[in-house]
Amino acid sequence: MFKQFTKYVFPSVLAMFISSLYVIVDGIFVGKGVGDLALGAVNLILPLSISFFGIATMFAVGGGTLISSNFGRNKINEGVLIFRQAFKFLIILSFFLSLIGVVFAEKIVIILGATQNMADMAATYLRYYTLFCIPNIIGIALNSFIRNDGNPKLAMLSTILGALTNVLLDYIFIFIFQWGIKGAAIATGLGQLITISVILFHFILKKGHLSFKNVTLDFGIIKEFVKIGFPSFFAEITFSMIIFCMNIVLVKIGGETGLAAFSIINYLTTNIYMILLGLAFGVQPLISYNLGAKNPKAMISYYKMTIITSVVINFTFWAVCYIFGMKIIQFFSQNTEIIRMAYSGLNIINVAFFLVGINLATTIYYQSIGNPSSSNVICIMRSILFLPIILFILSKFLGINGIWISMIISELLTLGASGYFFKINISTYNAVKSI
Repeated sequence: MFKQFTKYVFPSVLAMFISSLYVIVDGIFVGKGVGDLALGAVNLILPLSISFFGIATMFAVGGGTLISSNFGRNKINEGVLIFRQAFKFLIILSFFLSLIGVVFAEKIVIILGATQNMADMAATYLRYYTLFCIPNIIGIALNSFIRNDGNPKLAMLSTILGALTNVLLDYIFIFIFQWGIKGAAIATGLGQLITISVILFHFILKKGHLSFKNVTLDFGIIKEFVKIGFPSFFAEITFSMIIFCMNIVLVKIGGETGLAAFSIINYLTTNIYMILLGLAFGVQPLISYNLGAKNPKAMISYYKMTIITSVVINFTFWAVCYIFGMKIIQFFSQNTEIIRMAYSGLNIINVAFFLVGINLATTIYYQSIGNPSSSNVICIMRSILFLPIILFILSKFLGINGIWISMIISELLTLGASGYFFKINISTYNAVKSI
């Protein structure tokens, strides 16, 4: 069982780790090559990019859960049909999202809270970023689908090659071509094109069951996997709401300096968040497959392995940031006030990620067993019920430190409430009985 766990989880975690490293390098290049104001501009767009990621994961997890569950019951054709429906719908949806982002970039950044100084820069980044909306969203979804089709190594390779391409092009576009912030956005889009190109070998070489074929959209099927995958979208949307709320409060309390510091924190914590997400995504096919095979003990064991692994990863990340955090932050900016603010906030927020890892694993687990309602409730508690209230109260009394601490309290309350209202063992056995 542990061998299967590592077979699926390790490539997923490694891919997400490499992917998150290129996000950090991207931030360093933006900070050094364009300036502190550019860091703030990119951070303003973060809620939107997280939302796009959420759309991709909604289809990836929802479709992936149904695909693996059908494969576990030896219903291959049904699983393939779900993949084709998800892929076609994503192509159409991402096209319209790209169109909206390109046409209405200026208006969108104002809504997101751009100051007068950074509005033009943020709009430029958004326009070029959304220009590549189709490969960004499709690349994430296809990566998950081939993992569910038994090819986690290729999923890992595609992500790594895409990330390396992004880093290389970042350097070329920002420092050599002097394209500024638009160069960073274009590099990200081209990196995703490389990811998709590698993934296509899975289908060209017929490495699994999944294949492309035009289908007539069946909104009954789409509704089914959207229902299961919605908590993933909701989780990312609520996470983007956290960033949005913090941005609004930070602009009022810390100004553009506070926003730049928070941007650095987000670049670094993206590393641990993506790793935790890779952990949850990696184990999802195993849980869904065993649901189809009616093996509840294996499902619960995989969940426990995920939680333990999450704690170990978080402790390692916390220790590295505590010891080397100041030096790492200096790669992004030489502004002493930004460095001080970012280091203080990073060490506080990292404590919250011990809890984020558990809440995230639990959210994905309930999706994997076809119980999206429990996942939705967890997301609501995290970001709609608890965080906004705690954020605005603590920021009023504790200033910027109150902003960082609010995330810890919100995640802790969510963990306690979800543990009280939902029982993993009972939910697992009920899910198996319903198959």
